[in-house]
Amino acid sequence: MFDDPGTLKAAGATLALAILWLVEGALPMFEGRSARAGHGARNLALGVGNAAVTALIFAAATLLVTEGARERGFGLLHLLDPPGWARIALAVLLFDAWQYLWHRLNHRVPFLWRFHQVHHSDAELDATSGLRFHTGEIVLSSITRLAVLPLLGLTVTELLVYETILLPIILFHHSNLRVPGAVDRRLRWLIVTPWMHWVHHSDYQPETDSNYSSIFSFWDRVFGSFRLRAEPRGIRLGLEMDRAEWGTLRGMLAMPFRRARGRPPATEQVDLDSSP
Repeated sequence: MFDDPGTLKAAGATLALAILWLVEGALPMFEGRSARAGHGARNLALGVGNAAVTALIFAAATLLVTEGARERGFGLLHLLDPPGWARIALAVLLFDAWQYLWHRLNHRVPFLWRFHQVHHSDAELDATSGLRFHTGEIVLSSITRLAVLPLLGLTVTELLVYETILLPIILFHHSNLRVPGAVDRRLRWLIVTPWMHWVHHSDYQPETDSNYSSIFSFWDRVFGSFRLRAEPRGIRLGLEMDRAEWGTLRGMLAMPFRRARGRPPATEQVDLDSSP
């Protein structure tokens, strides 16, 4: 059953989401969440819809461009041709670097931010928030991948390996799980953690424009975008907007087209944590 990488990816993400949603309900960092089921259902509906769009529109195109690059020996990994697991490790590392760059562009380019703000509009961040992306952002990301994948020389299998690792980590670092500070500190030497990603979802713009990494946290250290809070509970999550209007599934889908490009305020002074 799990010999198929696509099936393994879906099963791993589903299991991680179920476990995290249950545990964060019992051990929340941010308390007072009264409508978790409805909030999670809306985010899940958006995520499932995006997965269907990606599969229907981009699966064949992704296979075409990656196989074309492989047959021609085109792309960085095909040129380097590292052996076995070294190639897979390098593929994961290279594509995660691309994800960092793409995420940063989504904050810097106004047109991209119009779609990405749907993700940042979530004021009740939890594991399901890792699925809350506007379909337009998913389409734009998928189109861009069609150029990036052959340039890097990734195969479809290597992309699936990357996504199998990525999805549980994304769900974890979006979760509302009360991770002890010492545990989070050790984990974030390698991967993005909740304490790190909560800062990215702050309504304070210098914090929103930080911590762009997806799997490996060291990209933010390398490129100078790493930032922490001494006390995570002091973070105000989400963008300032009418939750009743923009928190519905319809409102999220309409947001990039009807709402002015929102940005969080940049005037607040916060207590920074100097620890890595």
